[in-house]
Amino acid sequence: MQIYWRHLRRGQRLIVDYDGTGQEEEVGGVRETKSGFDAFAKTFGYEPGRAQKGFPSVDVAKEFVESFRPW
Repeated sequence: MQIYWRHLRRGQRLIVDYDGTGQEEEVGGVRETKSGFDAFAKTFGYEPGRAQKGFPSVDVAKEFVESFRPW
């Protein structure tokens, strides 16, 4: 299993690659906004605590996303 950040046009996504077989799952992400950075961690249900806005830097936002361990 490999976990990495994929860069997109408007942010980054946290991806889990299961054993290099091409089976990937997006488990979170970060995007830049006018007021800072927004971050989210995906879940199977509704959990509002897994999304926050206004992080001062992309690194702080990425730490927030990585703190959830759905894998």
